[in-house]
This record gives sequence, structure tokens and C-alpha cells, in this order.
Amino acid sequence: MTPPLPPLITITEKDQPPAAAAALQGWPLLRLGFRPFYLGAALLACLSVPVWIALFLGHAELKLEISPLLWHAHEMLFGFAAGVIVGFLLTAVKAWTGLPTPRGALLGTLAFVWLAARVAAVVAPYPVYAALDMALLPAVALILLRVLIKAGNKRNIPLISLLVLMATANLVFHLSALGAIDVPPVAALYAGLALIVMVECVMAGRVVPMFTKNVTPGLVINIPRKFELALLAVTALALALWVFAPPGPVTLVACAVAAVLHAVRLWMWHPWVTFKRPILWILHAAYAWLPIGFVLLALAQVGWVSYSLAVHAFGVGVTGGLIIGMVTRTARGHTGRPLQVARPEVLAYAFVMLAAVLRVLVPAVAPALYTQALAVAAGLWAVAFALYLVVYTPWLMRTRLDGKDG
Repeated sequence: MTPPLPPLITITEKDQPPAAAAALQGWPLLRLGFRPFYLGAALLACLSVPVWIALFLGHAELKLEISPLLWHAHEMLFGFAAGVIVGFLLTAVKAWTGLPTPRGALLGTLAFVWLAARVAAVVAPYPVYAALDMALLPAVALILLRVLIKAGNKRNIPLISLLVLMATANLVFHLSALGAIDVPPVAALYAGLALIVMVECVMAGRVVPMFTKNVTPGLVINIPRKFELALLAVTALALALWVFAPPGPVTLVACAVAAVLHAVRLWMWHPWVTFKRPILWILHAAYAWLPIGFVLLALAQVGWVSYSLAVHAFGVGVTGGLIIGMVTRTARGHTGRPLQVARPEVLAYAFVMLAAVLRVLVPAVAPALYTQALAVAAGLWAVAFALYLVVYTPWLMRTRLDGKDG
């Protein structure tokens, strides 16, 4: 199970001690990790999903050395989601320690390696793609570990396990695709998704109730620690059984219990108080896909639904929703802008959630509409991240509004 993460709220709250100031120098895009990686991940999300749908529906061809399905799944996990996580952690560790994290040439090199891997997936021999793709996560893990050790910040060192475990799953995927090990590549992809979901459970449990209380005077959210620990334990067990055990009643029960616990947790967060605050309701709405995903995963154990529905509940609903919510929130905070979104961002939130409905629930209840729902969902997803790029690209390529570094 992924070790508990420290509160991720620290990179956006104004009451945290500021990181050590550095002179404003160099290209603003390379002053802090969230800038290039958020933009790169959003661009990948915007372009790759429509390409995948065109390939899937037979409207386009692309010379890939792995199946288009594996390429799509891998790029969403280890390109899109991993890119956001890397940008987030490079930013957060600076805030937590007061020490500099990569900027300038080093940050540019890391971003270039990420981008080169995405391009190599479609133009280079597979070993080149694999080598580039496997380089980023271990390098970032080593860099952040050195910063945390130098700062004496031992409580945050478990963060490195996230990158290490993701790197391990990625390694297994590539070795499998190369035929070097006898492991189905989809198993490595499931492991990567399970790890991301586990981290999202921890992250959401720390930031969502805090955000909700901070903007709702008089609201009290007190969730017993024993409940939180039980929820995380059951979630880890259910995900581990899904990845490593054959389908069966034990996994079904574990997933069903996880679904109930996550639904109860969401209810205790009072999601109805967020309806007038889009930057907050998107996080609650995204989290609501967790119990849905576990219900679908439980049903998949007896063959009532396909695993694909559960996978996309976690991938589009939870991961996509939390990412579009957090990359808007943190980017606003770190460019000196208020934590209040405008119409384009609200549309982006709505489009990601609607894409999840079309990709997951419509095929579940109306299989005959699968192809149409898939195509429209891909379009909505792409437009959502295109809106992010239109609004945030100028901001992320300029100096903060308040003139501070970062």
C-alpha cells in the first residue's frame, strides 16, 4: 500500500511560510515545475484522446510498435497523469522545504525528456521510446529525495515511494511490451492506475474537506481517524486484489465495501454546500466517481459489466476530474491569481464530468450507443483541456502577477 502522504494543501494556502526567494531570472515557463508539466500534460490530454478514438474507430492510422489500446492507456497514465504529478511534486517540495527544486536548464531538461518520450512513442523504435519514458520518474525521485534529505524533512520522504512505485509499474510495462518478461502489459497498467487511485484517496481526504471548511463559515467536518485508516486499508486491499488476484467473491466484497466507505466519506464532506463554488464542487464531483468505480469493479468480478467501465470511472471521472480541478486551482495560486474560476474553467469542469458519464454510464445502460458515446466523450475531454490551454498558457508563460518568483 502507498504510504500516507503529507497534506498536499500546503502548496496553495496563503498562510504557509514562503519558499526561499530567488531572483527573477530566466524564462518564466521554467521557474517552477508546475508550469511546463501542467501545460504539457494538458496538451497531451487534448490531442491524444481524439487520436486514439480516430484509431479505434478506424478513421486514422498510426505506426505504433504496440497496440493503439496499450499506447492510449499508457500515455494517459504515465504521460498525462504522471506529468501532472511530477509538476505538482516539484512545486510542492519547494514549498514544504524552502529549498529550490529544479528550474531553468534542469527543469527544461526534465520537461524535454517527458516530451521526447511522448513523441518517441509514435516516431521512434520501441526501445528508444521505452528508454526515454523510463528516465523521468527515477530522475525526479532522486532529485526530490536529495532536497528532502538536505532540508531534514523526513516526514515527506515517503512521497518518493509514489514515484518509485510508478516507475516500477512503468518498467514492468515496457519489459512486458518488449517480450522480456512473461507478464501481461495490461497488468502493469492496472497497477499504475491502482497506485494513482490510492494516492488520490489520500490526497482528497486531506485537501477536499479542508478546502470545504475554509470557505463555509461554521461548517464542521470531523471524520474519525479510525474510519480514515479503515477506508485506506480496504481501498488498498480492493485494488491489490483487482490487480494481482483472479476475479472472485473476495475481490467483489472488498470492492463493495470500499464503495460504501467512499460514499460515506463523501457524504461527511457535505458536498451540497459547494454548488455555488465551481473550483470546489469539481473536486467533490470527481471524488464521487470513486464509489461508482468500485461498484463497477465489484460487478465486473461476476461478469455483469466490463472492467473497462471501472477503469474509465477511475481514469476519466476520478483522475481527470481531480486533475482539471487541481491544475486550475494550483496554477491560479502559483501565478498570484484569486482562487475563483471564470466561465471557461467551469465549462472545462462540466465537460470532463460529462465525458465520464458518456464514457462510463451510457455504455453501461445503453450498449447500443457505445460508439457514439465514446466519440462525444472524447470530444468533450479534448475541449475541456483545450479551454485550459487557452486560459492558462499565457499565465504560465509569464511572471506572477505579484512579481514574486515561481
